[in-house]
Amino acid sequence: MTTLRTIHGVPVWMCVADGATVGREADVLDLIGDAGYHGAEWVALPVERLDEAFFRLRTRFAGDVVQKFATYRLGLAVVGDISRHTAASSALRDFVRECDRGRQTWFVADVGELEERLKG
Repeated sequence: MTTLRTIHGVPVWMCVADGATVGREADVLDLIGDAGYHGAEWVALPVERLDEAFFRLRTRFAGDVVQKFATYRLGLAVVGDISRHTAASSALRDFVRECDRGRQTWFVADVGELEERLKG
């Protein structure tokens, strides 16, 4: 069950891994709407929930997702192992590295890493 959890004073919408796949703009907007309704400032989205198109940058889906979260002023943490995707794409590795430098979108291995990032 998706829940709101406060981590270091930050409300985070914690999505479950076995929920619906996020693969269309409507899915992203539903997720943002749910998180906003519950007062979240961040969404922790397990990598298992993302459609494979997210990891193929040529589809532009990843950029669209990041932009939607930025527009609605919500942080996005993609939680889980994406190494098979980054191993196959230097462009994706660069995208992830650039995202991780900011305060809007992070790719983290697990919730513990998200907790550490939110301390700061």
